Amino acid sequence: MKRKSLLFILCLLMVSTLMVGAQQQFITIHWAQWAPSDYLQKLSEDFTAETGIKVIVEQTPWETFVQKYNVEMVAHSDAWDIIIGDSQDIGNMASAGHYVELTDWIIKNKVDKNFTAASLAAYGEWPKGGKRWYGLPVEGDALGWAYRTDLFADPANKKAFKAKFGYELEVPRDWQALLDIASFFHNPSKGFYGIAIYGDNGYDSLAMFAEQAMWTYGGSLGDYGTYKVDGLVNSRGSVAGIEFYKNLFKYVPPGFGDAFYVKANDAFCAGIVPMTCNFFGFFPALANEATNKYAKVTGYFACPPQKGVDGKIRQFSALGGQGASVVTYSKKQDLAMKWMDWFIRPEVQMKWAEMGGYTCHIQTLNSAKFLNATPYNKAFKDSMNIFADFWACPEYSPLLESFSKDIGAYVIRGEGSAKSAADKLTADWTKIFKNAGYLK
Repeated sequence: MKRKSLLFILCLLMVSTLMVGAQQQFITIHWAQWAPSDYLQKLSEDFTAETGIKVIVEQTPWETFVQKYNVEMVAHSDAWDIIIGDSQDIGNMASAGHYVELTDWIIKNKVDKNFTAASLAAYGEWPKGGKRWYGLPVEGDALGWAYRTDLFADPANKKAFKAKFGYELEVPRDWQALLDIASFFHNPSKGFYGIAIYGDNGYDSLAMFAEQAMWTYGGSLGDYGTYKVDGLVNSRGSVAGIEFYKNLFKYVPPGFGDAFYVKANDAFCAGIVPMTCNFFGFFPALANEATNKYAKVTGYFACPPQKGVDGKIRQFSALGGQGASVVTYSKKQDLAMKWMDWFIRPEVQMKWAEMGGYTCHIQTLNSAKFLNATPYNKAFKDSMNIFADFWACPEYSPLLESFSKDIGAYVIRGEGSAKSAADKLTADWTKIFKNAGYLK
């Protein structure tokens, strides 16, 4: 009897241990608070059903998202197993050893062949061009445009616009047309304004809009390889782009000095602007009749081209989006990698896209099923071919801070000139790179 009792107790202990082990089979993913995080939580239910590993997508408001995970990584926290972090932060995280290098895994699983080269470089590569990766593209994103098709198609508007500008009112053919259309519709006395674009939210909103204008007009944020900025950040093209931003900002609604994605979408949904610029990740709200009463008459387009100061035509969109990186301090890296293995499957990428996620998977992007899934997916695909990114070096945070301060002083507050703002930024960035040892 004693032997049977002992065996019974041992069996109970074994079952109990297995149950405890099963309860511990979960991973935590940290991402910003927005709709794609909700989609990822829902999508990961399939992973749980297949593997038994639970996935918790922990969300932090955008305003404190990057700061929060930076603080946790400095503390070597194992609070999360995967971070879906901002693209410009990849250099900082990789250099500091916070992210696991994924190079061998990416090559073995042909991620470098199956995902767009631009997205893999933006969301995972450090140093740039070094063919070493620390992140997997999850949410491809870029700045795009939404517009009111009913206002653009209105016969009275079309007639008046052509009489004033000499060409048809239609999807803007270039950045100058954006300015013409904004000025045409701007009528504050009737509570209607020309455009909704970003202001300075204290992080990267102003930089994201400004950089694409600078690139499009032939400017630059500097040489990412040599860290040279003098003659590039304050070049004629950069100055022209900054000046354009200032001119366009004249036509925003009141209170847009600190505008980011919420104000941009809200102004459009309130019916007080004919156009808005926002990241594609925030366009689902515009395509939803429950949140946008103009959803049926909302069209979308990628950032248009523009002839720069040198006469060359260029087309750029500021990159947004995030990549998934495995945290060095995670005690469940094996489980995290199982999730990564699962996420790169073609059928999972297709479902991710169908749910509203922005895939960077080449096969999915090129499929008719993807292009027809939402009214903005074609514009998104077009944007994937023209996006460019901010600096991704470890010093990106002070670079962003000085950009917002120097360029914002002119664009938002009207201080000085575009040239003086560009010169001030050049001086500040040169100092940052000298202090970091990149420049003598």
